[in-house]
Amino acid sequence: MGDHKEQPLRVGAAVRRRRRALDLTLAVVAERSGLSVPFLSQIENERARPSRSSLEKVADALRTTAVELLAAADPACSVDVVRAEDTGLEPLHEPRARSLVRGHHQMHASEFTGDHDAGREFQYRNDQLMYVADGVVEIEAEGRAYRLGRGDTLYLTGGVRHRWRATESDTRVIVVAVAEHIEAVRDKDGPRP
Repeated sequence: MGDHKEQPLRVGAAVRRRRRALDLTLAVVAERSGLSVPFLSQIENERARPSRSSLEKVADALRTTAVELLAAADPACSVDVVRAEDTGLEPLHEPRARSLVRGHHQMHASEFTGDHDAGREFQYRNDQLMYVADGVVEIEAEGRAYRLGRGDTLYLTGGVRHRWRATESDTRVIVVAVAEHIEAVRDKDGPRP
């Protein structure tokens, strides 16, 4: 009850992602599709649902198919439950990572259990928060070392190079971040959006 089921699809985000991947403006897509810029903007912002015919015109303009756009669409639900038993989790002593958010959303969250490649350096375009649910983690960021225990958090702004390692085998770290496909980067001349 209350779990994610078949929901109407939000195709606008898929259209926007495809258009941006091709580095096209709305005006170019409008010209290619024969649809208006305001209508395309409404589709991308989920304020209008395209008919099958309109979706096919948009898909042609984006050099794809309506089926591909629908396959890349986000479910239009506001509640989605990801259950531990649905992910086939192994015992806690095995290192693993699992996504806590399904689909292509503005937020991404993962749970890391046990250790991982401590030598691997990470640098994400957008901000992220690391929360230690259990155990102890050592993090190196911006030339400084941090030791975090259960309940501690570390916030990293986009672009900060860092690496981390678990110092106890039963460590669980939750990482929540603005998704990489979102343009939430610091503007050189102004404040963040």
